[in-house]
Amino acid sequence: MSVLEFCERIESAYDDVFYNLAMSLPNNNNTNNNNNVIPVIIGTTGTISKSFRKYVSKIPEKHEVKELQKTAILGTAHILRKVLM
Repeated sequence: MSVLEFCERIESAYDDVFYNLAMSLPNNNNTNNNNNVIPVIIGTTGTISKSFRKYVSKIPEKHEVKELQKTAILGTAHILRKVLM
């Protein structure tokens, strides 16, 4: 399996997780409730799904994808340092 095929499988798995998450949430028919669930998942190595940018664009504040990926990688490094030391 090539790296590209592996990345495509990961992206497909992310999309499946997003869909299952959205389907498992309770549907609130209250008209005063304007809450939306925006699934934003970044892998430990900074991997994102194909639909990630679409979901992030729905968040009101401006977010840079590279900064979010950097935060995920630094968080992973922090956890590894604590566990391995």
